[in-house]
Amino acid sequence: MKKLSILFLLLSTLGFSQSADEKQMKSIYDMALTDGMAYDWLNHISNQIGGRLSGSVEAQMAVDYTKKELEDLGVDRVWLQPVMVPKWVRGLPESAKIVTEDGTAVTVPICALGGSVATPALGINANVVEVQGIDDLARLGREKIEGKIVFFNRPMDPTEIVTFTAYGGCVDQRYSGAAEAGKLGAIGVIVRSVNLRLDDYPHTGAMSYGDTPVKNRIPAAAISTKGADLLSTSLHLNPKTKFYFKQNCRQLEDVQSYNVVGEIKGSMYPNEIILVGGHLDSWDLGDGSHDDGAGCVQSMDVLRLIKASGYVPKRTIRVVLFMNEENGLRGGSKYAEVAKNKKENHIFALESDAGGFSPRGFSFDSSEANFDRIQEWKKLFEPYLIHLFEKGGSGADIGPLKNPNMVLAGLRPDSQRYFDHHHAANDTFEHVNKRELELGAATMASLVYLFDKYGIVPPKKIKG
Repeated sequence: MKKLSILFLLLSTLGFSQSADEKQMKSIYDMALTDGMAYDWLNHISNQIGGRLSGSVEAQMAVDYTKKELEDLGVDRVWLQPVMVPKWVRGLPESAKIVTEDGTAVTVPICALGGSVATPALGINANVVEVQGIDDLARLGREKIEGKIVFFNRPMDPTEIVTFTAYGGCVDQRYSGAAEAGKLGAIGVIVRSVNLRLDDYPHTGAMSYGDTPVKNRIPAAAISTKGADLLSTSLHLNPKTKFYFKQNCRQLEDVQSYNVVGEIKGSMYPNEIILVGGHLDSWDLGDGSHDDGAGCVQSMDVLRLIKASGYVPKRTIRVVLFMNEENGLRGGSKYAEVAKNKKENHIFALESDAGGFSPRGFSFDSSEANFDRIQEWKKLFEPYLIHLFEKGGSGADIGPLKNPNMVLAGLRPDSQRYFDHHHAANDTFEHVNKRELELGAATMASLVYLFDKYGIVPPKKIKG
């Protein structure tokens, strides 16, 4: 009888705890959907500031604005963390044409890849070699590449349901294509935009020359998917078709910028830190609403929702708006460096950097013991149609923090439309749905609440 009483008491306690969690989460979702701030913040960042390329005036305006908004929330502490960032400028205008053998020219949309060098002042006009990826270069060899423009035309795989997997399958040609083509004597590189949709928007993104000396670097640009198909068809009809492009971008000296940091101090375990964040910088073609203005304002609203709900955190909850994720990851690296030097104890970090679309769940980088516990929370999210809880990656900016004693997580929104806008001129405010953005903020705040309330499963001690 005594054992039955203990069991009944245990089950009652568990039931009460789940009920309390359900109530707290409903409060968070209700506030986000009726009195959320994320959409208004994003409106200002996108429409009053715009694209926020690292080192730009707009990036500094975003730093100043978000710092003030966090201070206005009345959290315990807000500060700026200095970080040196690269300053690359696009230097408009950019232009490109497909030139047929009889001299007919058809204009196509291009944009310089982030970090590229400029073309000569009059541009480049040369024959084109189309390849399906970096492996094709070695097969063709210097004889067929030298003096030509290499056209990387491997598309995203449309059969991949997880579009980030499709992105990973072809982004190497954007990142390393110029370095590899340059080794074989190419004079320029054109890369098919990393986009599942056929449209006229070229998509920029980071590229690297590796250890290529500055004097040997060749210009690299992205061409829209429709432009890529037109160029490919033209080459098949006439291999002597030429391509002309001109761009005026340049790399300047590094400049100082900042991570924006705000926190609510923990009431019981202030030295245990829970981090939530996104990256404040963006590419310059659009206004960076999905990538990653959405993640920043959702993270800011996590602090507001926790505070407004009346919940008193046991642990310190910190929001970090990282600078320079797009072309250097300097902000994430600097934050991790400072945290290590200060011996800060981060137990959980959550990043939102996959757009402001409807949340579907999370991916977790954690021990099996912690993932087993996380799986027990899944039922709390199911009323909100959050069903995806899986082992996997987290986020680029929180990655440098990783250690065996913590849990990293990434918010996973529906990804089917993300690459329609990623790094392109149509990554703009009107393409963000207010309700979807607010659902994401509430979902993040709910997970932060659970980690704050229950902590993490400590690693098992190894006997020896």
